[in-house]
This record gives sequence, C-alpha cells and structure tokens, in this order.
Amino acid sequence: MKAKDALGQSGERVAADYLEDHGMRVIDSNWRCSAGEIDLVAFDGAALVIVEVKTRRSRRYGDPLEAVTAAKLQRLRTLAVLWAREHRHVMGVLRIDAVGIVMDGRSAPSIDHLKGVT
Repeated sequence: MKAKDALGQSGERVAADYLEDHGMRVIDSNWRCSAGEIDLVAFDGAALVIVEVKTRRSRRYGDPLEAVTAAKLQRLRTLAVLWAREHRHVMGVLRIDAVGIVMDGRSAPSIDHLKGVT
C-alpha cells in the first residue's frame, strides 16, 4: 500500500470516530461504483450525510479542505443518489459534509468538520 493511501485510510478512521463521538452514525465507508467513491456515509438524525475526508501530513501546501472543489461536490451529489438507489434508501434530507484532517505524526490530529458544504 502506498503511503498516501495509508494516510487516507487513517484519516477516514479518525473522521469516522470523530463523527460518531459527535452524535452521528457512520453506516458505510469507501463505497465505490463506476462514477467514483464516497469516503463515509452517515446519519445525523434523519439526514443522510455524505462525507468527503481529506487528510494531509501538514498545511505546507494548503489546508486539506481546499481540495474539496466544486466539481468534487457535484460528483458527491451524483454519488449520493447512486448510493441511495443501491441501498434502497428513500432520499429525504441529504447533506454533504467535508472533514479536513492534518496528521503530522507528532501530535493529536487536527480535525475541521464543515457541515453542508454544498
């Protein structure tokens, strides 16, 4: 496994723990289809939440959340519909969140959670 992939997986685990510690229920991770991948799927109350996780070792080249582009958000909206269809989930309230994590290996991860980024 590449170091970048391992960092991403570690970040997704940190994000899932963080979200659950803050009252959300993570129900799926790394869901893939031909259109792309959803990092985490969760419920926050009745809202279905699609979560994009960006993990970096530092902010040297910018904040991790800067990598969540308009094109990525559009793709996540499409993926949310595909996920709901595959899981026979009747789409009600949908929210897309982004979690940016900096894990430098020396201190506790820095976590920024943006709700409803679309």
